[in-house]
Formats: sequence, C-alpha cells, structure tokens
Amino acid sequence: MYFIGIDIGTSSVKIIVIDENGVIINSVNRSYEILYPKALWVEQRPEDWWKETHEGLKEVLKDLDRNKVKSISLSGQMHGLVTLDKNNNIIRPAILWNDQRTEKQCKYLNEDIGREKISKWTGNMAMTGLTAPKLLWMRENELENFNKIEKILLPKDYIAYKLSGVYATDYSDASGTLYFDVKNKVWSKEMMEILSINENQLPILYDTIDVIGEIREELAKDLGISKNTKIVIGGGDQAVAAIGGGIVNENECSISLGTSGVVFSNSEKFVVDEYNRLHSFCNGNGSYHVMGVTLAAAASLKWWVENINKSLDFNFLLEETEDASIDEEVYFLPYLTGERTPHNDPNAKGVFIGMDITTKRADMTKAVIEGVGFSLRQTYDIVTDMGIEIKEVTINGGGSKSKVWCQIMANILNTRVKKVNSNDGPAYGAAIIAGVGSGDFESISKACELFIKETEVFLPDEAQAKRYNEKYQKYIEIYPSLKKLFIS
Repeated sequence: MYFIGIDIGTSSVKIIVIDENGVIINSVNRSYEILYPKALWVEQRPEDWWKETHEGLKEVLKDLDRNKVKSISLSGQMHGLVTLDKNNNIIRPAILWNDQRTEKQCKYLNEDIGREKISKWTGNMAMTGLTAPKLLWMRENELENFNKIEKILLPKDYIAYKLSGVYATDYSDASGTLYFDVKNKVWSKEMMEILSINENQLPILYDTIDVIGEIREELAKDLGISKNTKIVIGGGDQAVAAIGGGIVNENECSISLGTSGVVFSNSEKFVVDEYNRLHSFCNGNGSYHVMGVTLAAAASLKWWVENINKSLDFNFLLEETEDASIDEEVYFLPYLTGERTPHNDPNAKGVFIGMDITTKRADMTKAVIEGVGFSLRQTYDIVTDMGIEIKEVTINGGGSKSKVWCQIMANILNTRVKKVNSNDGPAYGAAIIAGVGSGDFESISKACELFIKETEVFLPDEAQAKRYNEKYQKYIEIYPSLKKLFIS
C-alpha cells in the first residue's frame, strides 16, 4: 500500500509517497510565488498552492501502481488566512504567517481587550503572525471583502477542501488561529465575538489522524487512483514535522533550522508560559506542545549568502567559518522580518555589531549562524524554565545539512544534538499520519518507533559550550539596548 503526505510550505509544496514499511517510494517538490505587496506584507495565492499540488500529485504518481494508493494526509504552513465567498472562490490572496501588518490589531487585542483574557480564552497572546489579527485587519481595511466571507480556512485546509470537498481543520493547526480554545479543544466564543465571525464560517474540528472523507470522484479519476482513497486531515507544519522526526513522546524536543527556526517540545499537560512568550498548542499525537519561533533562521543565512555576498555557494561560506575564531566578538541579531520569540516585536531589525578593522567575512558568516543559535536558545531556555526536562534535541530543516551549524547548536545549547534518517519533516510526517488514519499503522508512536532512526550525533564541546555561554550573556543584552531604535 502507498500513503501520500503533502506539505504546503512557504516556498513550495512537497509531496512524498511511502509504503507500509515507511520507505519513501517517490517525492516531488514544486515551488510557487511569494508576494510582497508592501514592506512587511507577505501573501500567496491559494490557487497557486492547489495548481502545484494537483500537478505534483500527477508527477509523483506517474510511474507508480496507482491502485496501491490508500490515503492522503496534509501538513501546512500555519496561521495563514484563507477566505472563501459563497461560491467557494478565493476572496483575496492569503496573508501568511510571517506577514507583519497587524501590529495595531495585536496591540488592541493584548492591551485593550487584555493579554490575560486572550490567554485565558486561547492559551496564547496576540502576535502578528497569528490568524485572528489578520481578520481584524481585514475587517478594518477591506470591509467589503470581509463581508463576503463564507468560510475561513488555513493553508492546508484549503487543499484538504480541494481534495475532499469538506471544510475541515485539526486541533494543532487551529491552535495557531487565536480564536481556538487550546486547552478545551473548541472554537472560542469570546474571540469569535470580538472578530465578528461565527462558527458556521469555521471548519469542523478533527484530530490529526481523523479521516474527513474520500477524494472527490472527478479528482480520483483525473489522478487515476481509487475513489475510495481516504483524506486524513493532518496538521500544522510544526506538529507534523515533529512526527516526521520522531518527536512524539513527553519532553522530546526538536529544533528546526528552516526558513524560520522553531523550538518544539511535547508536553502531556497543557502548560502556558506566564508571559505568553511561547505558543501553547495541541500536538499531532493527542496531547500538547510548546513552541517558539525565530522568524528568520535559515532565511538569515540565505539573505547573507545571496543578497549580500551574491553567491549561491552556501557550503563554501559555511566551511570558511571553521577558520573563524570563537573568540571574535561579532554578533548578529537575526530579526530581518521582525521577531516573534521571545520579543514579539514586528519592528525589530537585523543588526551586526562588534566589527573592527580586522573583521573578516568568515567572522560575519559565523556571527549569522551563531545569532540564529542564540535566538533559538532564548526559546529553549524558556521551555526548560517551564519545567520541561530536555535531555537531547533532534535537529532538522535545511540548516541541519551543515555539520558546522549542527555542532554550533550543540555547543550553544550545551546539549546532545542528533539527526535522524527522516529529512523530509512535515511531508514525511503527513505520510505517516495518512497510514495511521487509514488504519494501516497501529499508531503514530509505533510508526515512528519503527521507521525513524538516529543517524548522527553532535556532542557539546565543554570549552566551547562555556565560551558560547559567555557570548550568549552578551547577546541577550543587545536587543534591549537597541529596541527604541527600531520604532519608526
């Protein structure tokens, strides 16, 4: 049997097919455009997601026995606002997770309504990336469009609708909307009232492994697969990526070095940071997780390599850093698109500080990857301060391909860091979910135990860990010192 995982990422859709042994049979990756209508605005056309997903499914199935396809599940970038009218047409481009236009709306929610109330109702505070502030922005700035809204979906949910004809979401993805009561797993009546929306406009809530229906008959015919192919709802990309990396049990932690950087840790109990610096969300395995985000992780390195150095040779620049001394006092704040954790400041800017006449390019490249590491440690420290005991970290994402960066992360965190044989994160996690949802895998935990194995370990160097701790103490003083300069 074959199980298909679809991940609607920020830059592309990734589709993989696995068999009953968890072996990847085929995969495709198809990119789509990111729109930047104004400074700090980030949008995409949901129609593009579907076009590339549809074509990607044809491509990935081209040389396979299509009669073996049993189920399809999904993962997707979280928080994006997708709005449909009464005819199921897209009303406007989706506003994405890294869009920063909603500072005013977040201030209204956190200060006028009150952070304590918002946290009580949802388990979180308002941040510019979340969905609720986007709805307020739309109501205030595009009232005509707002009044057309018949359905409000998240990115993966739009693709689930195109596959099945069902309006559905899951608890993990709903957790990132700020109109979902995470603790009690229901839509928040208080937040819906504030946003001027109603439950009929929202999708039906499901567990991550729930089957929401079967593939639309005409689509099944087009793809050449059975009309009985099950559509399993899946989850938000971070919860599903954790499954794809085997992070499914209590106190297990992953760090993603993707476009954004994410610290993710499971918790059987619903826990909330008293300052709401972390997200408290449902995970994909029936319990909860906490999560913090550095908005520009690998994106910072990409900016440094491509925009500044005009080079596509990431490896050369990373290898060059091995000659850069750890004792160089060059620092980088990776706030190129504002920042979420722990500062929740859309006005934060990227900063180099500490250069002198002897500073080399290698020192600055190393400062970029160290800066991302220090930013992620700030989230990591909040997680451990909440009483979640972390013994090791599983690292994934594009940045984890660099052994240099992995070792620096082990030293900065002073923690055992490992890589696993699954490098396909949310797409692989979605494929596992498809198999569990169809009843072919016993459970998410059992599937991960069988399929996902440790492949490489990075142990902290005692002397370097000590030195990085000293540098980290200086790093955390930089943002507070510069914060007032970021406000225009």
